[in-house]
Amino acid sequence: MATTTRRRAKPAENAAPEPTQEELLHYYKEMLLIRRFEEKAGQLYGMGLIGGFCHLYIGQEAVVVGMQAAQLPGDSVITSYRDHGHMLACGMEAKGVMAELTGRAGGYSKGKGGSMHMFSREKNFYGGHGIVGAQTPIGTGLAFAHKYKKDGCIDVCYLGDGAVNQGQVYESFNMAALWKLPVIYVIENNKYAMGTSQQRASAGELYLRGSAYGIPGKQVNGMDVLEVKKAADEAVAYVRGGNGPMILEMKTYRYRGHSMSDPAKYRTKEEVNKMRSEYDCIDHLKSLLFTKGYADEESLKVIDRDVKAVVTEAADFATNSPEPDASELWTDILVEA
Repeated sequence: MATTTRRRAKPAENAAPEPTQEELLHYYKEMLLIRRFEEKAGQLYGMGLIGGFCHLYIGQEAVVVGMQAAQLPGDSVITSYRDHGHMLACGMEAKGVMAELTGRAGGYSKGKGGSMHMFSREKNFYGGHGIVGAQTPIGTGLAFAHKYKKDGCIDVCYLGDGAVNQGQVYESFNMAALWKLPVIYVIENNKYAMGTSQQRASAGELYLRGSAYGIPGKQVNGMDVLEVKKAADEAVAYVRGGNGPMILEMKTYRYRGHSMSDPAKYRTKEEVNKMRSEYDCIDHLKSLLFTKGYADEESLKVIDRDVKAVVTEAADFATNSPEPDASELWTDILVEA
């Protein structure tokens, strides 16, 4: 996947040190946790234990893991409805996320938010939003808050290739550029907005969508966690340095349908299989770990067993957690100022 860059203002480029064994194993474990969690979520959905919509992140794990690795405590994160991976990467507990998916009281939003609407102020994760593109102005507002408070933090706002055609996205770009807000807009381009190919729906290159406002953009191989981390380091340094927003277009791919109810007949099995066999982010990192002598099959099997144990515990917690009491209908709906 080619990487192309065009900028009006050039972000600082510093030679990044080679990732350590510890860092590579951390990336591997984080991506594997997201995948195993999503596989289990898909199973629970099939069993009727998860209601409503459920959008899985399988295939896109390198994007959020690489981005999160470049951030600092206090940085805020906001995304759309394909959000379980972002929650886990932010450090939210698998038990609380799975309990929310199943609508239980032990969930992060007390069972009232479900798959698309859960939050954690403690982890600076602000959703999970079901309206396409709606998280973008909110993320811009979070960046404004960081600048207003002078806390040195930034916001990372994720949106999909379908959302980039929404009007509120460009209102956000304009305000962010005008006020030099510390925000990175991460476009997760998985090639399909629901069932429509990105090539059929969007003119031009997505990473250039901010050029009218002077926002630099970069296209990144989102199937390689190290490429994501490298681009994230550059973008974070640029944005945290007071230069205003930046756009990163992550060229990625989802293996499952848009949601669990989507049979994904708009693409061929050959296309999906090719992406799985040739570009899978976890397999790619596994090969690198073997090449560097940082891991072998047995050590990675141990990691997989540990991750599966975390996911199993999360599923057990979720299914055994009680449903929210009816009185919860009247909580968290009004704040007395």
